[in-house]
Amino acid sequence: MILKALYDYYYRHGNLPKKGLELKEIGYLIVIDSWGTFIRVESRMTDKKHAQQFLVSQTVQRSGRKFIGNYLWDNCEYVTGYSEKNQEKAVLCNKAFVERVEELKKMLPQNIIVNAIYNFYNKYSNIYDVLKDDALWKEMYTSTKNVSFLLHGSLSIAAVDDDVIRLSRCSTEKAGVRACLVTGIQGKIARVHAKVPLQGNAFSSLVSFKDGKGYDSYGKEQGANAPISEEAEFAYTTALNHLLASDSRNKFTVGSRTFLFWASKDDEAGQKAEDSFFTLFGFQDQEDDPNRGIEQVRKVFEAIYKGTLKTTSEDTFYILGLAPNAARIAVTYWAEIPLRQFAETICKHFDDMEVVDTRLEKKPYMSLRNMISTVTLGGKVSDATPNLADAVVKSIFEGLPYPQTLFASCIRRIRAESGEKDKNAVHITRAAIIKAYLNRININQKITKKMDKDNTNQGYLCGRLFAVLDKIQEEANNQHSIRERYMNSASSTPAAVFSTILNLSNHHVENLKNEGRKIYFEKLKQEIISKIDAEGFKAQLDLQDQGRFFIGYYHQRQDFFTKNEENNEQ
Repeated sequence: MILKALYDYYYRHGNLPKKGLELKEIGYLIVIDSWGTFIRVESRMTDKKHAQQFLVSQTVQRSGRKFIGNYLWDNCEYVTGYSEKNQEKAVLCNKAFVERVEELKKMLPQNIIVNAIYNFYNKYSNIYDVLKDDALWKEMYTSTKNVSFLLHGSLSIAAVDDDVIRLSRCSTEKAGVRACLVTGIQGKIARVHAKVPLQGNAFSSLVSFKDGKGYDSYGKEQGANAPISEEAEFAYTTALNHLLASDSRNKFTVGSRTFLFWASKDDEAGQKAEDSFFTLFGFQDQEDDPNRGIEQVRKVFEAIYKGTLKTTSEDTFYILGLAPNAARIAVTYWAEIPLRQFAETICKHFDDMEVVDTRLEKKPYMSLRNMISTVTLGGKVSDATPNLADAVVKSIFEGLPYPQTLFASCIRRIRAESGEKDKNAVHITRAAIIKAYLNRININQKITKKMDKDNTNQGYLCGRLFAVLDKIQEEANNQHSIRERYMNSASSTPAAVFSTILNLSNHHVENLKNEGRKIYFEKLKQEIISKIDAEGFKAQLDLQDQGRFFIGYYHQRQDFFTKNEENNEQ
């Protein structure tokens, strides 16, 4: 199913490389003349991490100790025979590359660039001695970018030579003909499958086989274990390379996990869904107001769900989660969901995460990066456990309850920061996470977007009361010592601390200069306390009620700001 979806994406896209070709970053060129004389090294790096891309012959398949050179392009070890780490291996790599040049010389005896490169390797027995004094030599051999050749005075690099590419496309290895598992059509079976760069420069295959011996596969070796035609193998790996490209807008990464996504059709709904999904998961394009893009995401998915953006029952949205692995790429998540149904789950995510926001620049919509970073130390997404990101993604994509680890981590971060001076531990993103988590696991006890005076949950009431006491101290003394000293214990063991902080609050009320404010706060305290159980404050709140405590605190604090805004407007 995964391979078929990628295969379809290749043909749906229409602008991906044809069979036998591949877009590759070539970072450095060895410039030579027609006699093979070295002139200089030329850089084609566009910045520190990326290089110019060229449409070259597809990467040859190398496995184990099998050294095979690419067609007039390769990594620095193959092209120069030099390595700081393993010189013995580099010599073998270079030997294979030179053999490829010699093969091309026999097949294309009149080709100018092939003859020049052939002369280059015949003229210089030690490439290191030739290149070591060039200003770009160290930069080239320490880089992971590929190397090719350029004939002095030419505008085209050697790797894109038409004759070379034509020859490489005709020299595919003979393979058995069987029915392809992806297309169902009879075709030559791919012996091994191309590797793709998942993260950084680690290359792995999505489909690979053990060691080719066949002893555990009924005598079948390598590709015969799961017959996939060369045409289907090329299509799905080319699609993967495109989706994984550094400038791709069809992927996002959280920790060691990479998620790819695409729509089944390239129509307006499909394109907008892909663009919106890219924005939703932390890649906002508007630098002046990053949240503007998130608001637009909501509008797009609401339009798809309500039918304003037309879709059919066949329109599908695909999401593929991948993780690097030594042997082959690990598939951590896969979903194919009808586009309209998927839009509904995204809208549900927005609704569940929506809470009252009194900030001047209202930004109530939460992306995945917002959610993950707010529950980690220092706000670093990279510090989150891989399983947490996977679980949150699955909850959003499938409309499932948010992971308990997200909720618990959120509570822990609030506790860790509540004692810090001048720091708001219960901010909007954490309040939204708590509300969303509790609402999805308690269908009959929904927490509202704004403060709910009819909510009689004891944890929620304790949170509201604590916010009132905190506000009284703030207005009386411009301090938050109650919050800094007592919030953690008040949220877990209210009976142990509320008598103390209520007494403290009585002294703070006396320091209020405005009599109207004194009366207002006393009425508010009594209104909340009247709803506390007759037995008094609970001795202990469970974790869910601790979450309700923080929501009650947040709601009440926001209600104060709302009242201030209303008073200012009057």
